[in-house]
Amino acid sequence: MEGVWIQRPCARPGAALRLLCIPHAGGTPGLFRSWTTWLPRDVEPLLVCLPGRETRLGESFSEDIPALIDKLAWAVRPLLDRPWAIFGHSMGAVLGHELALALARQGDRQLRHVFASARQPPQHHRSRGVHRLDDDGLCAELTRLGGTAPELLNQPEVREVILPAVRHDYCLIETYHARPEGQLHCPLTAFLGHDDTELTQQEALGWARWTAKEFRLQLFPGGHFYLADRPRDVVTQVLRSLGRSGEMPEIVSVVDENDNQC
Repeated sequence: MEGVWIQRPCARPGAALRLLCIPHAGGTPGLFRSWTTWLPRDVEPLLVCLPGRETRLGESFSEDIPALIDKLAWAVRPLLDRPWAIFGHSMGAVLGHELALALARQGDRQLRHVFASARQPPQHHRSRGVHRLDDDGLCAELTRLGGTAPELLNQPEVREVILPAVRHDYCLIETYHARPEGQLHCPLTAFLGHDDTELTQQEALGWARWTAKEFRLQLFPGGHFYLADRPRDVVTQVLRSLGRSGEMPEIVSVVDENDNQC
């Protein structure tokens, strides 16, 4: 099961910490593969591959988010024999948050940090009905958000491969009634592109409600897919957060790489 749900692009058996990375709606582990370039050898990336994409194209989609979380928890549990952290982008932030809570209920005490990227917290959950759009409308939405090359979306054979997973994931997240219970007992950091139109800074600050530990908001230049434009900056901030402790919420802005402020 591990080889299906979890990809290990550079297995590091001696790693001190494992970083579980969960992509956006319709997304693939490819969003995070370049991270291995900048992660130190004592951090092992674990990349989540959901059904219906990459090597799992022929598999059935999960029927709902609770069922998806149950299966993902079962798959990742054998790898949680040491400290670990979660980074989830967009829909992946929802999955990461729910997974963290589910595993805590099952007795996990190794989780060190949760990163919720480009997604509003549960209390601000909303649906825009994207999954009901026709193929052209769905492609227009993907183009608006960025992260998918428009020229690829103009190719019928590419649409045939990627749109089913995109539509299904949007249906999952847009019909999900978010009712998570309890707080995380580890720090939580929200990552947000400064020009992301999908949520506001005020909404992102709402993630503070979901942790009993430190909360931070990290701002990056860019839009919804800021992390695809500057992966090294994102990895740097992830590593800094993993090495930081404290009690008071604060906002940290990561500005242009030519500026020395952070």
